[in-house]
Parts: sequence; C-alpha cells; structure tokens
Amino acid sequence: MASALLAVAALGLTAACSSGGGDHAAPSPSPTVSKARITTTPKDGAGHVGITVKDVTASVTGGSFTSVTLTAQGGPSIPGATAGTTWHPSANLARGTAYTLTAEAKDPDGRTATTTTHFTTVSEKNSVIAFYTPEDTSTVGVGMEVSFRFDKPVSNRRAAESAVTISSSGGLRSVGHWFGDRRLDFRPENYWTPGTRVSVAFDFDGLELAKGIYGVQDKSFSFTVGRAQISTVDAAAQQMTVQRDGATIRTVPVSTGSPQYATYNGTMIISEQDRRTKMNSTTVGLGDEYDIPDVPHAQRLTNSGTFIHGNYWASPATFGARASSHGCIGIQDTQGGGDPDAPAAWFYANSMLGDVVIVRNSTGGGTVAPDNGLSGWNLPWAEWTAGSAIT
Repeated sequence: MASALLAVAALGLTAACSSGGGDHAAPSPSPTVSKARITTTPKDGAGHVGITVKDVTASVTGGSFTSVTLTAQGGPSIPGATAGTTWHPSANLARGTAYTLTAEAKDPDGRTATTTTHFTTVSEKNSVIAFYTPEDTSTVGVGMEVSFRFDKPVSNRRAAESAVTISSSGGLRSVGHWFGDRRLDFRPENYWTPGTRVSVAFDFDGLELAKGIYGVQDKSFSFTVGRAQISTVDAAAQQMTVQRDGATIRTVPVSTGSPQYATYNGTMIISEQDRRTKMNSTTVGLGDEYDIPDVPHAQRLTNSGTFIHGNYWASPATFGARASSHGCIGIQDTQGGGDPDAPAAWFYANSMLGDVVIVRNSTGGGTVAPDNGLSGWNLPWAEWTAGSAIT
C-alpha cells in the first residue's frame, strides 16, 4: 500500500514538473519604450563649447530623426542638416551664447524618443579669432605670404603653428614665422612658382592658445599663383621697370619720396587694391601735409601707409625726374582715373595682390621692416626659419 502511494506521488510529481513546458522565456521589453537612442554633443550643461558646425551634433541609433531644433536664447532657430543618422548645424554659432538643442526620433514601431540639451558657447573674452590672407580661390602674385592675425595674444605658439597645414602642387615647403604674439606668416624660401596651387588648412578649434583662451576656427582655403610679375623701382633714376616672367614689359616714370620723406628700400608686396581712395596725412602721423579725397589706382605696399598710386595733381614733368612724394611711389594719372592709357591705370590693370615691388637707391629710406605689410621676403631664410615655433 505504501509503495502504491509512493508510485502515485511520483506520478503526480512527474506530471507537475512537466506541466510548465520547459524554461520560462525572458520578459519582453515594455511596448511603450522606444528603441531609438539619441546622443548629443556637447553634453547637457556644458560651457565653453566651440562654435564650429562639428562642435554640435545629434546622432540616433535604432530609429530616425523626426525633428531636431537648435535655438539661441531669445533668438530664432538655427538651420541644420541631417546626414545619415547625424544632424549638425549648417553654420557656425555665435560666441558667448546659450543654446538649446532638442532632438526627437522614432523607432520602426513608431515609438518616440526625445532629448533636450542646454549648453553655452565659449565667450568672446575666452576665445581668439584669426584673420587670414589671401582669400579663398583667389589668384595671386608670386610674392604672396599666408598671414594669420589673431585678435588676442597667443602664448602657445607651437600649438597654433602646428595646427596649420600648407601644401602646394609644386611641393614647395612653407615655414611659419612669428612677428610678435598676434601674427604668424608662412612663405617658401623663394617666391612661389607660377601656376602653383596652394592649399591651406587650419584647426584652432578647442586649442588653448593662451591661458584660458581657446581657438574656435576649423577652416581651409586655397589660392593659385599667377604669373611672376616683379617691378623694380630705381629711386635714383625715378624709373620703374616692370618684368613679367623674366621679360621687361614696360618702363614707367615715377616719383618717389622726397629726401624728407624717403621711400623705403627693399621688397614689398601689393596687399590691397583700390580704384579710388582717400589719403589724409593725419592717418600716418604727418599732420596736415595733405588731404586728397580721390587718389586713383592705389595699391598698398605697407601697413604704415606706403602705396604705389596714381597722381593727377603733380606736373607731368615730375615723373621720371623728381622725388616729391611723402614716401609713396606716384605714377602719372588723371583725376577720377578714367583714362585707361594713363601709366597708373595701366599698372593697376596689370597688377594683382601678391605682386612684388622692389625699391632700390632710395637715399635715407632705410629698409622696410619685414612685418610692415607682407615684407617678410626681406628676411634671409635662416632668420625666417628661426622665427618658427616648431622648426
């Protein structure tokens, strides 16, 4: 009897164990939670955020975006674009501004996920901007230097210089030279080869260029070197010889600086062109010597105010015969600059930014300083490379 009861119990136990149908399955996820996962850069609450388009992103996995909005505090929405599963703004942001980034996505089952991030960009006080020359896609003369001018002092010069990459189709090596703590110029040992294409990339974004001061730019630009035009001014003869690709194309009578205001000697580069400009002696520390509202065909050679320009107010007999200017190089012209046959009009039409102008035999003029305009070619190569932070 006991054995029968044990058998029945065993059968009952077997039946009970088999009734579950095997191992229990893992619980399924909540049907209300979206599989879409959104991540943003920067993190919520971040400060001192960079302002380039790469500094702010929203990415999604397990779904796709339905909307992404970026708004400045008290301002309009910032336009953006989605590439694949990543969104970024279409333009750089403003410095010292609070932003809100809100992203919404859906998974394949239509369930939504939303993320909101608040951040503040680096302030103007804690950031530095670099202004550069030449302009993107420009065609320039063989003497053009690549020049960066920073709006705040840079103490970490090695980091700044290392962030600049310059390559050329001709393989010329460019080296940087610091003029103080706000200016960094690059040039090859000799003039650029005509026809060379030069590409420049710089990434200062996020670099601490001075204590508590950060770069905010990540850019690239390129330029093409045109023909080789070198104009040599003989101040003793008051003549300028214009050579293009080694051949003389014209000799132009000029009037250089008087003995009291002698023109600089040395190599200078055309860095600015104005068909007509105002020149006032007070702006260059010469009192009320002159005030000419409509100087024609003016091309800047130095930051201190040396131009090679048209002159309509002097007698035609002055040019080629007498040094009479306040340091500029004058060429005969007409008022308004409307005569294309005037020598100054011809020289202006046949010049471009980056062209070389060399002055010789200017008594009392001294040699132009290498940081006065794009005049770095006056430094021997050994002195130029000695001014680099990384060579």
